[in-house]
Amino acid sequence: AAHHLPAPRPSLGFSLKVWSEDGAGKVVEIPADMTARDVCQLLVYKSHCLDDSAWALVEHHPILGIERCVEDHELVVQVQASMSGDSKFLFRKNYAKYEFFRNPLNFFPEQMVAFCQESDGSIPPSQLLQNFLNSSSCPEIQGYLYVKEPGRKSWKKLYMFLRRSGLYYSTKGTSKEPRHLQVLSDLEDSNVFTVITGRKLYNAPTDYQFCIKPSKVRSDCKELKMLCAEDEQSRTCWMTAFRLFKYGIVLYQSYNVPQQRKSNLSPFTAPVRSVSENSLVAMDFSGRTGRVIDNPIEAQSAALEEGHTWRKRSQRMNVLGSPSPLHPSSLMIHRTQVWFHGRIMREEAHKMMIQQGQVDGLFLLRDSQSNPKAFVLTLCHHQKIKHFQILPVSEDGQVFFSLDDGATKFTDLIHLVEFYQLNRGVLPCKLKHQCTAVAL
Repeated sequence: AAHHLPAPRPSLGFSLKVWSEDGAGKVVEIPADMTARDVCQLLVYKSHCLDDSAWALVEHHPILGIERCVEDHELVVQVQASMSGDSKFLFRKNYAKYEFFRNPLNFFPEQMVAFCQESDGSIPPSQLLQNFLNSSSCPEIQGYLYVKEPGRKSWKKLYMFLRRSGLYYSTKGTSKEPRHLQVLSDLEDSNVFTVITGRKLYNAPTDYQFCIKPSKVRSDCKELKMLCAEDEQSRTCWMTAFRLFKYGIVLYQSYNVPQQRKSNLSPFTAPVRSVSENSLVAMDFSGRTGRVIDNPIEAQSAALEEGHTWRKRSQRMNVLGSPSPLHPSSLMIHRTQVWFHGRIMREEAHKMMIQQGQVDGLFLLRDSQSNPKAFVLTLCHHQKIKHFQILPVSEDGQVFFSLDDGATKFTDLIHLVEFYQLNRGVLPCKLKHQCTAVAL
């Protein structure tokens, strides 16, 4: 009988280079129909990262000084086709990707959402998002934005309206009469980007810049629509609404996939039905945040187990080798943890926190710059980044660590982090999301 030769394996097709924050690149082969989420899953698998749904692929244009998180459902090969030579994909955490589904009211201030005015009082949070996702309702975002004048260094303050059909500005004050509305950009063939260069490059009036870039344009500055908001909350509102109007229910489906994996762990409230022409999705906006750590089974997460095995190992090390009495190895075991960043500067810590999405409970630990024996906990709460000193406290010849002047003491930083993941203590919120520097 003739031996059947195995059919030649079709080549996966496309080479994709992805960079991590430590500056290392990794090349993976991907098929044409691979989504950003699949690429993240592949990288998690290849790099042995802890798997969770907060990984993101970031489209980064260093010369233009802009970047955006590629949506989970987007086809990476198509995104790559619109990128220029200097631009690249980064792989990093972004905890804020779907935060607006969990806390919609923080993202859409009432004065900025047009249908809020028509209703008497406030719309329930579930309704607010349904109006955005339901293609037959017509919410709009409104407010002042600075717009950079094409080819000039000056900016103009205009009253803008964002609708499904596009971004408009009023030629007459705050009038929204059709004859006073000019279209600035569509949503269909454009993407919204954060400007990451600070105010200098574009001579911007505030720090809260973002821009709209046509998908087909590779790297032409003139085609960018540069915009500037008055504060972080309104910038987030404009950018989130842009994504919601552009992708609608697809974003909710992407958000829901990992939630469904988790949902067998805890009973949720009955879901609200959302009726949209494309599909029926069970929507559930019950307060899901802060739930994770309250469930003791979940709190025994991989990170904790990792800490325990290290502790056992370090006790063995004390028996075998004898580290100097000043630095018993238990004081060093935190160096292996993904949340520990060593001797990074305060500014660097800020930058990482902002990049990974300023959600409550995002944290990292680092060496103190002012006190060589101390550490600093950097924590995000209400979109502000705060720093807390962790000081060594000695008692009966043993060194402990404390955040609250010795009221609560821990033998090592892993213990300290585990405690504040479960208890708020003196902090404004519990430690929830590890701010990680990824090494691919």
